[in-house]
Amino acid sequence: MQVFPLEIVVLPTLLDNYCYLLHDKLSGSTAVVDPGEAVAVEVALAKRQWKLTHILNTHHHPDHINGNLILKKNYNAILIGPKAEINRIPNLDITLVEGSTYNFAGHIVSILDTPGHTSGHISLYLADSQVLFTGDTLFSLGCGKMFEGTAAQFLDSLLKLSKLPDSTKIYCGHEYTSSNARFALSIDYNNAALKKRSKEVHELLAKNQPTVPSVLNLEKATNPFLRVKEPTIALALDRPGADPVEIFADLRKRKDNF
Repeated sequence: MQVFPLEIVVLPTLLDNYCYLLHDKLSGSTAVVDPGEAVAVEVALAKRQWKLTHILNTHHHPDHINGNLILKKNYNAILIGPKAEINRIPNLDITLVEGSTYNFAGHIVSILDTPGHTSGHISLYLADSQVLFTGDTLFSLGCGKMFEGTAAQFLDSLLKLSKLPDSTKIYCGHEYTSSNARFALSIDYNNAALKKRSKEVHELLAKNQPTVPSVLNLEKATNPFLRVKEPTIALALDRPGADPVEIFADLRKRKDNF
């Protein structure tokens, strides 16, 4: 069967969340990733005359799943999420674990365990489209808050994602890029690529355009949470030679208080 590239729609919801519509032209199948509300999804579907067939969750937080049950009921959609959070995401039809895959209309969704923000958080990678849905693990120029995991777990999750192909497009759960850019510049102030990215972010937001997707090679060059092994980051924190896990923990604490 011929597989057409997925059409991906960036859909702002709630205060600063993003969810995403994934549409397969050939089959007509449509998935939504992390619907924090139902209404915005239903409006977007009606506008395009698409029928929702699948709901994909990265983790259990309400701003990522509150639309689940209404959408599942109204469209008879299949609800899919992390097995580790089965008791915190109601009515899952299919559960996924590290190394498992799900065939969405001929597009293989590969599952990566990425704990740290929550203990059971997963990220969704589609190699044929070169896209990665990171929920609240990896943000554009940042990462999520460390609510349930350890610094070692969270850093391991980020480094796991960083090993994917450099051309991978990153679709994250929130529009936090402006704040993340300001923090990154406070740490990595001599980074020319970061300065350029910060300017681009400002220009996009001034036009009311999303700053996502980002691209993995750009994140590796500008996101301080992916650069914890760089000596410049350790020096900026006045911790030369420190273990990368300690650098990550320090960065996360500083960002929490930024």
